[in-house]
Amino acid sequence: MATREAAELSSLATALDELTHRITAIAEALAGTPRDDVATGLFDVERALGAARRRLTRLVDALG
Repeated sequence: MATREAAELSSLATALDELTHRITAIAEALAGTPRDDVATGLFDVERALGAARRRLTRLVDALG
């Protein structure tokens, strides 16, 4: 049973990676523009997603 959950969580971790890349791209495009405030917020989201990704990876490893 844990193998099925680990596979699902691993898939979600991959989705988090994709979301993080997309958010980073938008943030970088907005940085230094009049919407730099939005870029700053998106970089905060990027960091939070990275932390979530690392935590999820640890949990997947724990399911082993």
